[in-house]
Amino acid sequence: MSKAVRFDHYGDVDVLYIAEVDVGHPSPGELLVAVRAAGINPGEAAIREGYLDSRFPATFPSGEGSDLAGVVSETGDGVGSFAVGDEVLGWSDRRSSQAEYVIVPEDHLVPKPGNLPWEVAGSLFVVGTTARAAVRAVGAGPGDTVAVSAAAGGVGSIVVQLLKVKGADVIGIASEHNHAWLSSIGVTPVAYGDGVAERVRAAAPGGVDAFIDTFGEQYVRLAIDLGVARDRIDTITAFELAKQAGVKAEGSAAAASSEVLAELADLVSSGRITVPIAATYPLDQVRAAYAELEKRHTRGKIVLIP
Repeated sequence: MSKAVRFDHYGDVDVLYIAEVDVGHPSPGELLVAVRAAGINPGEAAIREGYLDSRFPATFPSGEGSDLAGVVSETGDGVGSFAVGDEVLGWSDRRSSQAEYVIVPEDHLVPKPGNLPWEVAGSLFVVGTTARAAVRAVGAGPGDTVAVSAAAGGVGSIVVQLLKVKGADVIGIASEHNHAWLSSIGVTPVAYGDGVAERVRAAAPGGVDAFIDTFGEQYVRLAIDLGVARDRIDTITAFELAKQAGVKAEGSAAAASSEVLAELADLVSSGRITVPIAATYPLDQVRAAYAELEKRHTRGKIVLIP
């Protein structure tokens, strides 16, 4: 048996509860992982609230979570890459990672570097692959000036660092209390709110070459107003506007692979990028964790610790 996050109908954080569930045993090609950390993401909150029902409908009772890191507890037949006791990180496609134990396909896991903290390893997949896809979508490289909205959030904080690894000049739109952190990693901070277009233009007198939106529709419109070519604008949230405006909407699904995850884990373990951890919560405080996430003012990741 395993404690796991569940919800029986769409709603706010109050619909979340902890249930005792029968995990079972892994089938061929699968592993049972004892979860040490599981990140939470805005998309999971949107699914729980029913906002993404047309794209990602829930089947009730529904679990929660994709990101995970933990220790292999049992292996199914045919598993050759891992053994019981191995430390791993990865993801679940079954909305099941926010639990004490989870069954995961072998190709959804990679070895956890020994110096990677559990809370970082357990929150890397969604933000990392989303950021990787967005950076690739806009074709950023040396000489480019790229603006990023919500630049200190879960995805944005990884986007800006990957852009710096690529050699781009980066403008990070964020609240002022995140400006010191952005400056410390070589990003030019710009405050959001009224007058943001003028502030971005002042920070990039030569113009903005590409724009990555990690927050919402207003930033897609801002990118267009700034004269950014539409094939160099990517949003990970404003899907309908992306269709209407002819901009890209590439996110995690476009880079979801164990190869990409292993590369991201190496970048973090080598110190080339960092994953800011805003807070950790025990599993039974899942409501409080999502309530904090949904304020949309955290720097980096919020993580559940089963």
